[in-house]
Amino acid sequence: MAISTAAHSLKEFQFLIAEQDDFGTFEATNNMHALDVDSVGTPSLNPTQVLDVRNGSRVLQKEDFFQDVKASVKEISVSGTATVNGLDMLLENITGEAEASASSIYSFASDQATTNVGVGSTSQAGTLLSVVIKSAFGTNADLAFKDCVCTSLTLNGDTGTEGGRIKFSATLQTGSVVEDLTDAATTADTSFAASENRFMTNWVSGYRTVYGVADLVMSSFSMTMENPATFSGVTSTGYEVISRAGEFSVTLDATVKYDDKTEDFFEKFNNQTQQGSTAAQETKLNHQDALAADNFGISIPKTVLTNVSFNESDVMMLDLSVKGVGDGSNALVEVAC
Repeated sequence: MAISTAAHSLKEFQFLIAEQDDFGTFEATNNMHALDVDSVGTPSLNPTQVLDVRNGSRVLQKEDFFQDVKASVKEISVSGTATVNGLDMLLENITGEAEASASSIYSFASDQATTNVGVGSTSQAGTLLSVVIKSAFGTNADLAFKDCVCTSLTLNGDTGTEGGRIKFSATLQTGSVVEDLTDAATTADTSFAASENRFMTNWVSGYRTVYGVADLVMSSFSMTMENPATFSGVTSTGYEVISRAGEFSVTLDATVKYDDKTEDFFEKFNNQTQQGSTAAQETKLNHQDALAADNFGISIPKTVLTNVSFNESDVMMLDLSVKGVGDGSNALVEVAC
């Protein structure tokens, strides 16, 4: 039997997602949308394996081996360029706000309630995602997953890298058994228009604000939203309920120039308290005061400083870190794309 001479570039693999309508039903009716990816991580299948040697032998016997794939959470990671069509689906999924009602401005309320989805749930577009890691081989190699939720989404940009183009990294999880590890019938929208790119360079000085300080000269930023999922109730098809009950958190890191606007950040960090004025602790990165569709922007109405440190670059910079907190009325975070 001859060896195969075929070899494939790691860049030939595609990461496809689609909004899934019903829990437990892989979304085969809607065309998948390909994310503009730089890297696709190896999915963690996490099967339960028992490899203990039983009484009667010093060697693991074939009868001793046990494996179960139903009571396991699968995790998938991906990173790339935050093009609009893909980012819409990821933001919709992690915030729980439907794209149609969000009008491309996705928010998470300060008093958001726990949400649950599971066996029997229908009309779940935006709540669940179907995912395919499409192999270059094309047959018996595609990895398909259903009932996926986005648990972590990071959006970042650096003016020294790709001109401040917005990038993303995401983690998705599913508690259902894998749909298919040989699927090859998936069709996808693989086009990326230049108009789908978003840039941090579109933000104007008056609305480059961290912890109430505007007119910042920014080098880079990174914002992470986390919405953990809890899986419960094992059945023959995997976990039957997905709950979004843990803390939804949003954090933002920024590197800014050290100047007369930012020199007192150490004092602000050391003496900060729970202030009555939300505006004094606002973090906003946008092209204008109000977030708008078709323009990438971030608004975290009330934040607390969690770190201030020097960053010795060509000129002195500051690394700032904030975490969003609820103020009882405003959204915890809003993101426009």
